[in-house]
Amino acid sequence: MSIQDLKQKFIEKYGEDGVEAQVFYAPGRVNLIGEHLDYNGGYVLPAALEFGTTLVVRPRSDDEIHFASTNLPYVATLMVSEIGKLKSNEWIDYPVGVMVELQKKGTPVTRGYDLLFHGDIPNGSGLSSSASLEVLTAYALLTLEGAETDTVEIALLSQRAENQYVGVNSGIMDQFAVANGKRDHAILLMCDTLEYELVPFVTGAYKLVIGNTNKKRGLVDSKYNERRQQCDEALAILQKEVPSLSYLAELKPEQFEAHQGKIEDETVRRRAQHVVEENQRVLDSVEVLKNNDLKQFGQYMNDSHTSLRDLYEVSCEELDVMVEEAQKIPGTLGSRMTGAGFGGCTVSLVHEDDVERFIKEVGEAYKTRTGLDGEFYVCGIGNGVEQLKGAN
Repeated sequence: MSIQDLKQKFIEKYGEDGVEAQVFYAPGRVNLIGEHLDYNGGYVLPAALEFGTTLVVRPRSDDEIHFASTNLPYVATLMVSEIGKLKSNEWIDYPVGVMVELQKKGTPVTRGYDLLFHGDIPNGSGLSSSASLEVLTAYALLTLEGAETDTVEIALLSQRAENQYVGVNSGIMDQFAVANGKRDHAILLMCDTLEYELVPFVTGAYKLVIGNTNKKRGLVDSKYNERRQQCDEALAILQKEVPSLSYLAELKPEQFEAHQGKIEDETVRRRAQHVVEENQRVLDSVEVLKNNDLKQFGQYMNDSHTSLRDLYEVSCEELDVMVEEAQKIPGTLGSRMTGAGFGGCTVSLVHEDDVERFIKEVGEAYKTRTGLDGEFYVCGIGNGVEQLKGAN
């Protein structure tokens, strides 16, 4: 939907009142490589996508806050004094949670607003529609209230809103990438310290193709806790050999090679091996991307999926089938599962001349082998949250 069309819908919803509505945008995100490293002290490499969530917003002369979306039928009105008093268990809990965090931070909402959200991020695709909504709300309200818009702080308060108000225990990566993304760049992020670096990711004739398996992720919570426990077990054993070790991902592959024999449980040893090698792959990926070596980066993507499938065991048949079929297409440099696993999405780097063939052939083979319809989204790397000034 164009900005002009969205503004028209805003007027149809809220009417004219002589005050110019403002337009803000926040993207979705994808993690390019570096899975299950955040809680193991490693690096991740996410990027902001070229589709996301747009907000048209206008201050009111009273204390009423009006919420509406072009995507979902639920609408609501709150008084400023009612912020955070009652959860709705609807989509508005995300922006309301942000308003609660703004109050705690000492930059509260001081007046009413008319809000109309429009999302281009496919529902349930694992591309962070919730983080996009949170970061967008925080940035827009801080701007309109005349407060500072520190994008690192916005990411943190958005994460707190999701953790504490909505009740979803997400890490910082999603909100950080949405808030701090930059066109044609990935973000090398250390989740613990928020140390980060923008890394050139100029794909040229290649496109990112996100493949949604449409397999509902059923085992994530229980298996996630199990993997964390196994990693903690490996760490405790290895700390006896390397006393300075705080996290598994701090180990270099050669150190792991030297000490892995101390881990008697083969499953625990494989979990640790994935963490150590995946962290090194992220760092190696940064180096090859700085040299614009997309072919080698694609190989690291393939290697990452193999490790997630065989060593960390968080893939599933549907993800494996989609990756296998993607890798058969001549123009595919690399393909891997992205996210927590057991369903969700793949990400592939595909030559633009082969994208149409990719979607057709991978889609058909996936349907034949799994009985499910996959969905594919072709996208580039875009900017983080921003105000769209002069938008029409």
